Amino acid sequence: MNREQQSRLMAEAHQHMPQGVAENYRFWGDERTVFVENAQGCELTDADGNTFVDFRLGYGPIILGYRDARVDAAVIKQITEGGTLSGFATPLDTEVVKQVKALCPNVDMMRFANSGTEAVMGAVRTARGYTGRDRIIIVEGGFHGLYDEMMWKADVEGWRPDSGTEPEIIPFGAGIPARTSSLVDFIPLNSAEHLAAVFARYPEQIAAVVLEPIMGNCGSIAATPEWMRLLRETCTANGTMLIVDEVKTGFRVAPGGAQELYGVHADLTTYAKAMGNGYPVAGFGGRSEVMSVIGSHSGGVVHGGTYTGNLVALSAASATLDILTNTDALATVDRVGAEIRDVLGRVFTAFGISHTFAGPPAMFGIHFLETVPTNYRDWKATNHPLYERFAWHLIGLGVMLEPDSREPWFICEAHKNVDLGWLEETCHTAMQRAVDEQARQ
Repeated sequence: MNREQQSRLMAEAHQHMPQGVAENYRFWGDERTVFVENAQGCELTDADGNTFVDFRLGYGPIILGYRDARVDAAVIKQITEGGTLSGFATPLDTEVVKQVKALCPNVDMMRFANSGTEAVMGAVRTARGYTGRDRIIIVEGGFHGLYDEMMWKADVEGWRPDSGTEPEIIPFGAGIPARTSSLVDFIPLNSAEHLAAVFARYPEQIAAVVLEPIMGNCGSIAATPEWMRLLRETCTANGTMLIVDEVKTGFRVAPGGAQELYGVHADLTTYAKAMGNGYPVAGFGGRSEVMSVIGSHSGGVVHGGTYTGNLVALSAASATLDILTNTDALATVDRVGAEIRDVLGRVFTAFGISHTFAGPPAMFGIHFLETVPTNYRDWKATNHPLYERFAWHLIGLGVMLEPDSREPWFICEAHKNVDLGWLEETCHTAMQRAVDEQARQ
């Protein structure tokens, strides 16, 4: 695959940005970092003219397809006829919240943000303001944004399952003060024992439990319905807020997100990603009683931001939500996702590779293991080195995805145009190369 222009761009970018990229996760090394020239539908074209069918979808926001004409037309109309930002309230603020509420009965009131990180920050602060408590519980393997308190994780990669110890809690990287971990604790997904133990350890101290019921940075490993009901009951009994992070699952896995699938409602929910089909919009919302602690009155929770609720983002959200509400877009996503999952299953079976799929068709994870993992610790047992080889060969053959097996395959409406025969042949070739490569090691 030709990379002449991208090599030139990489060398130039190194002079102006750390690692030569705008944020850490775009750096795949000097020989592999992708510079995109164009995106349309479910395809990317890089600076050297190489085209990829994309299952990464910008980390998951693209639910309809890149440059969806319906969404872009609404944004252009807003820019040309109404402007982008005034620093005042607009009718569109309320209109978008009403659209969210029509899909998500867990939301009575809502505030906007610019990213999933900001939405989680707002939800956590609101939970603390409402409960008067400080401690937060996080589920291992979940990802809740890039701010210090949430940038701690269970080191499952460095953990030995036979050690008889719990995974060490470590920071994502440098620059995160150790004291920011003092009010955060971790539990494994689907563990009733760990859930009971943490509430016993900190009676009347836990402001919130934060989790992704379908973990978007952990191969879509999902909570069981029974555990979700237990979690809801435990939080209610202890006066603790349940914060469901739907930054990735919201408006993707179902019109009402993961909570629609589980029939379990949170006190507070965070949204972003698919809410705007690639435009930078986010929000958090929940029960009126809880959200009402936000305000400028003395002792109220402070929430703000210059670009919060900007009209570019809200016009994109309004158009996207309208499409998801009034068309069969999500049904198409589910159908196509199931078909693509079947293609992959046939390829893995042909090579005798034990495999399971986790999560719904709209964002499924692939695990080279005989049984579906129930938590992040189970992921440790998967054959993720083989998956990584397979992924890199796919990328070389024109299928774009995240090489890390902890990242799901994201599906958008535009994937309905993918040639499944071509995809199966390409996946077969990639796996043959991966298996041959592994045999030579």
